[in-house]
Amino acid sequence: MRFALTAEQIDFAASLRKMGEAAKTPGVVRAWGAGDSASGRALLSQLAEAGALGLTITEDNGGFGAGPVELIVAFTEIGRAAVPGPLVETAAAIPALLQALPDAAAAAEWLPQFAEGAKLGTIAIGPDAGGSAAATAGASALAASGTPVALDADIADLVLLAAGDRVSLATAGAQAKSVDAARRLFPVTAESVLAEGEGVGAAIDLAFDSAALAAAAQLLGAGRALLDTSVDYVKQRQQFGKPIGQYQAIKHHLANVSIALEMAQPLLYRAALTLEAGADAGTRARDISAAKLACGEAAYQAARIGLQVHGAIGYTAEFDLSLWLTKVTALRSAWGTPAFHRARIAAALRAGAAA
Repeated sequence: MRFALTAEQIDFAASLRKMGEAAKTPGVVRAWGAGDSASGRALLSQLAEAGALGLTITEDNGGFGAGPVELIVAFTEIGRAAVPGPLVETAAAIPALLQALPDAAAAAEWLPQFAEGAKLGTIAIGPDAGGSAAATAGASALAASGTPVALDADIADLVLLAAGDRVSLATAGAQAKSVDAARRLFPVTAESVLAEGEGVGAAIDLAFDSAALAAAAQLLGAGRALLDTSVDYVKQRQQFGKPIGQYQAIKHHLANVSIALEMAQPLLYRAALTLEAGADAGTRARDISAAKLACGEAAYQAARIGLQVHGAIGYTAEFDLSLWLTKVTALRSAWGTPAFHRARIAAALRAGAAA
């Protein structure tokens, strides 16, 4: 059996990569972080036209009815380009949640608009949401304290708060601080109940795992972008009369990053196939946590080595490298910290050993 992306999936990734390059995303990211979402919304509309926002939305709900593998193909390129906005929430978490709820009314109302790019959604998952405790939208003091925060809740058309066995429509509070200026986080407060009771908790857990998978793909893409940028830089920067990329120590550092990223990719694909196969919650949690942890640590290694080989210029906010550095730092703790995912993997292994 051959485990590889199809020609169609490879072409889809290539088209998204070209789209990101043409959009000159560093300027888009800076504008988004400053509160100007016009160029970002235009880019999100292009992604929607390409099908990236409706991949896991069923055809009945206006989407393409594709699977998690196509989702991670898209989000790897989204991460490579550092595209801002609540994409994980709009394209992964909320579709998984609404399509798993017993009542299909909300899915029929919102998901066709998400697939078209006409509307954006965001969601916060509270600390008491079943197996998804410690789920957060991003790294912030509020998230660390357990306060539910949602990404870009001030501009999202649908804001949800999921906690326990209840999903509520929510409103945003004052913006919280984030390590990544383009990941604009807001505490959210429940207003009215959208769904509660039997089956809702399981739907929330599925939404969390879908979001963690998409975030893992984003991290892998961002890590690859950092590696490519670092390799290009060490070929140009000269020290003692020759490019620093010719020094063995630099080569070793970058080779280690490349290995880490390559080793994380199979775990990401395995997690996508596990989700697609409808595996039990324990197996799904184990594989997705393994992918999120591996992709997060590999991307973080790419960020640290990228900063090291760039030297002082890498610390400046004006240099585009900083946009990927802060995004990786934030995404590494988004949708479950490394400690949270390690704990889930350990729990799954202990349960398997006991069985």
